[in-house]
Amino acid sequence: MDEVLFLSARELAEKIRNQSLSSVRVTQLHIEHMQRVNPMLNAIVVDRYAKARVQAQEADARIAQAHRDGTLDQLPPLLGVPCTIKESFAVAGMPNTAGSIHRQHLIADQDAPAVTRIKEAGAIILGLSNTSELCMWMESFNPVYGLTNNAYSEEHTAGGSSGGEGAIVGSGASPFGLGSDIGGSIRMPAMFNGVFGHKGSPGLIPNAGQYPQPEGIAQEMLSTGPICRRASDLSLLVGILSGQPAKMQSVSAGRVASLRVLRRRPDPMVKASRAQAEALEQATLLLQQAGASIEYHDWPEFGQAFDIWSNTLSSSGSKSFAEMMYGNRNLRPALQALTRLGREHAPHTLPLIMLSILEHIPDLMPGRRERLLVTGQTLRQNIINALGDDGILLDLSYPTQAPRHYRSMLPPWGFPRSAIYNALRLPSTQVPMGVRSGLPTGIQIVAAPQQDVLTLSAALFLEEHSGGWTPPWNVG
Repeated sequence: MDEVLFLSARELAEKIRNQSLSSVRVTQLHIEHMQRVNPMLNAIVVDRYAKARVQAQEADARIAQAHRDGTLDQLPPLLGVPCTIKESFAVAGMPNTAGSIHRQHLIADQDAPAVTRIKEAGAIILGLSNTSELCMWMESFNPVYGLTNNAYSEEHTAGGSSGGEGAIVGSGASPFGLGSDIGGSIRMPAMFNGVFGHKGSPGLIPNAGQYPQPEGIAQEMLSTGPICRRASDLSLLVGILSGQPAKMQSVSAGRVASLRVLRRRPDPMVKASRAQAEALEQATLLLQQAGASIEYHDWPEFGQAFDIWSNTLSSSGSKSFAEMMYGNRNLRPALQALTRLGREHAPHTLPLIMLSILEHIPDLMPGRRERLLVTGQTLRQNIINALGDDGILLDLSYPTQAPRHYRSMLPPWGFPRSAIYNALRLPSTQVPMGVRSGLPTGIQIVAAPQQDVLTLSAALFLEEHSGGWTPPWNVG
């Protein structure tokens, strides 16, 4: 496999800029690899290969002119580097369905702000990636584009809702992509496909221009962020997407020696598999050996993670799934949709139908919802107090490696490992921790609000000491 497919976006940008590689070659190699793997993955659902090739030629011409003019330092940081975008983000002139048949003919007329920042940084979009229906399940399957497979196994889930991004980046066909996360939708796909992902602090990166667009506290639960194959790209991409590149310059693997590492004991959440438990212990040991101190805390509220997340989301006042799917909040259309499941051209997927039914439950028990909101606020403050400005919390992005397709619904209690940190509005970075039995393992690193630099620094350190992304073609 060509070494170009191993490189970070940062390395590719440098080589394209100094003309040791051309953007044309880099772009073409990624397109060719994408065309090889995508028939098995169904990760890229809309391509723009022809336009990408033209833009690569333009990037090379611009760089050549800058060499002649002595203006290389004025070029954007990702000039000529290919990338991919989750289809739920508006990209001018391209579909923006979010996997909903009600939007299948919709073409975006302008870019989402995060897409604009990626374009202004000089990156070249190769295509749009698959998502779950309305971005609300951990299986990237919808009636518009179908099912996405894991980069390491066609029998396993790629995760969701940014599963297309996770799979195409994990396959090596894209150096980085843009995803979004309201319940683990960056971190779980990144983990299942062996790569890095970051869910930032509320407001760090603009969420506008994607569908669905939440309101109220759900805006703080949602995070736009990068999925990438190399940890060194996280700070670069978060800096570009946030418009605060200087703030990310302090990211350094050397910072971990002065960190406090928090763990939960006992752990009231779904029990981890052996491979995931070992990954968590390995990360803890590596940080301890680097000089970090280890602390154990007891937060029994984590046992209510799903209820805290779901009730926080339902309290936001956002448009309900029923309204987006059926045009009203009535229960009858959801029950009718259940009867149409399994038929050809069924308009909705089972997870979304079930969510449109279950979202009525918090409204029937307002007193319970208020109690859970208070529990969540208390847990959030207790964790923030424990973390301070020098602490990180290690946790699992999911209790097991990637499940087989649809198994995540039986029962659906694994995703709160990630979703709880959306309800708590804390930044979190997914880090791969090696491949076991053919599938990636991974952990997430959490910090207090606006302390994203700490999680990114720890990710950089762990990549250096545990190997980071293992390309699928290197897995025996």
